[in-house]
Amino acid sequence: MEREIEVSVVLPCLNEAESVGICIDRIKEIFAKDGIDGEIIVADNGSTDQSREIALFHGAQVIVEPRKGYGAAYLRGLSIARGKYIIIGDSDNTYDFYDIPKFLEALRSGYDFVMGSRFKGAIQKGAMSFSHRYIGNPILSGLCRLFFHTSLSDIHCGMRAFTLSAYKKMKLMTLGMEFATEMVVSALTNNLKTYEVAINYHPRAGLSKLSPLIDAWRHIRFMLLYCPVWLYFVPGISGLFVGISVLFLLYKGPFLFLGHLWDAHLMVFASILSIFSYQILHLGVYAHTYAIRQGFLKYDALTLFFQRHFNLERGIFLGGIIMLLGTGISLFIFIEWLSKNFGSLSRIREAILAMTLLVIGLQTIFSSFFISLLFIERK
Repeated sequence: MEREIEVSVVLPCLNEAESVGICIDRIKEIFAKDGIDGEIIVADNGSTDQSREIALFHGAQVIVEPRKGYGAAYLRGLSIARGKYIIIGDSDNTYDFYDIPKFLEALRSGYDFVMGSRFKGAIQKGAMSFSHRYIGNPILSGLCRLFFHTSLSDIHCGMRAFTLSAYKKMKLMTLGMEFATEMVVSALTNNLKTYEVAINYHPRAGLSKLSPLIDAWRHIRFMLLYCPVWLYFVPGISGLFVGISVLFLLYKGPFLFLGHLWDAHLMVFASILSIFSYQILHLGVYAHTYAIRQGFLKYDALTLFFQRHFNLERGIFLGGIIMLLGTGISLFIFIEWLSKNFGSLSRIREAILAMTLLVIGLQTIFSSFFISLLFIERK
């Protein structure tokens, strides 16, 4: 009969011969001291040194993941974890595995997902570069707090813990460094009960595998893809509001502002801004709807409101009204031009506004058909 495992500790590994044995010994020490029935899994990601042999010698279970990437190694290791509780951390000796009891205490008290925080704990001298400590991590953690409404202080801390049932709910997929962000975002969007503990952070052994700019972009890209409000809706609504406001302001004639007389040229730019912003809004609706239908995102209040109140007929009606306004202005211009026997005519402002309304109306009608297609329920 297979023994029950309470705790699985999963360590990703890529050429960590200097430190992986130390990490395993400390974890085993905690297991013995606290009477924890646990297992240690080292997910090797293609080491060319003696990391695998050292891990086996120190009593860990070693599994090899040929696909390159931080997330790929973790997904492979987590796939065989049997513990009720899972703790993960790098095998470069930066994280203090003597902190394991802090994580277990939170999990045993009912939390689903427990994050370590290096900023609330002690960061040893030389453990984190100035740019990572005061620029990169604060910016990325701040973006995550802004986008996903969390109070977590250190979303890129590599030491974290969760229950096996929580891991199954998160349905993690990414293979690179963005795996760390995906886990946090998935925990938040699945409404897992989250907690944060202060931990110690030490200088790493061996060479760092990080590519700061590339990895930072991976994290930002992932957050934007999973937060359409900030990627599409905030810039779309802001641009549309500014563009339409300037259009109607200039429709009455030029105005003086900041010592300059603003006229039809600015109105052209306002028209372009309005059309582009409106297109961004529609792309946001497409992307958000698709992501929800595919299970990448959860239904939210905004989507449910839109789904309740939107249908194809209302979209066509709204687009038709906007097009009628544009057509009416165009017809007015044409009649005046006709009355002047197709002579000289100065209706640039009216023509710009008419063109903008016609394009936005047409976008609304055809977008309504596509959005309706996305909302079709499969039997």
